[in-house]
Amino acid sequence: MIKNFKGKTAVLTGAGSGFGLECARLAGELGMNVVLLDIQSDALEAAQTELNSKGVRTLARRVDVSKAPDMESLARDVREEFGAPHFVFNNAGVGAGGLIWESSAQDWEWVLGVNLWGVIHGVRCFTPMMLEAAKADPAYEGHIVNTASMAGLLTPPNMGVYNVSKHAVVALTETLYQDLKLVSNQVSASVLCPYFVPTGISKSERNRSSDLPVAELTASQRISQAQTDRAVGSGKVSAAEVAQKVFDGIANDQFYIFSHPKALGNVASRMEAIMNIQNPPDPFAERPEIGEGLRAALRA
Repeated sequence: MIKNFKGKTAVLTGAGSGFGLECARLAGELGMNVVLLDIQSDALEAAQTELNSKGVRTLARRVDVSKAPDMESLARDVREEFGAPHFVFNNAGVGAGGLIWESSAQDWEWVLGVNLWGVIHGVRCFTPMMLEAAKADPAYEGHIVNTASMAGLLTPPNMGVYNVSKHAVVALTETLYQDLKLVSNQVSASVLCPYFVPTGISKSERNRSSDLPVAELTASQRISQAQTDRAVGSGKVSAAEVAQKVFDGIANDQFYIFSHPKALGNVASRMEAIMNIQNPPDPFAERPEIGEGLRAALRA
């Protein structure tokens, strides 16, 4: 929980676009020092230039969040420049789809590297620093927010690699929250579970490492990409609105942060099936025409 953001420090991964950029803008407006991390150099530079023009004190680093040495070096730089951060937003993420058995080893390594290992490294590198600051200062307030997805609470078909990465982030963050409550009243955690919001994630292949080359897309992967593009592009909730929800969640020590609370009906159906020891429910029960279209396309 953080009640007063002014003068405190925020560290944000994926800060060049989407939720990361909007949270960086809001952090600057609230008087925070802002550490901007992204793998895309031009977006990172543009974000820093924008914030600096508004008088925000910034530190920007091109970082591959999947790499432990990159994140460890960054953490040392943050400590030296600002001391322990107060808000850490482990937000960098990439998207991927297709039938789960058609994903290559490189697909798994890329998605889990960014979506899961990026969060692991952020938690591993900054939590001890924040707890140390809390022990030294009774007035210290710290909060970690990890970006998962509604796909971390559901299992939509034809996007298995992404689902696995986001379910892991939810489990990691729920455990982090419980672990923190054991040792401190000054540092807490939240998980952000957005639904379809217009961000840059549907185009994340642009930042894929050359060490993890993508093979020619399968039919199921092309279908998934097209569906994601349509859903994300038609999203009615903006990244800026989600950023405000993130800061409201931090101020209220709210653990689950949702962009689309109405989508929780699908989560309830999944939980009911588990509790009743039933098979997973039809994910297309409310929109059967989508399921019919997808099955027809995949069986063609």
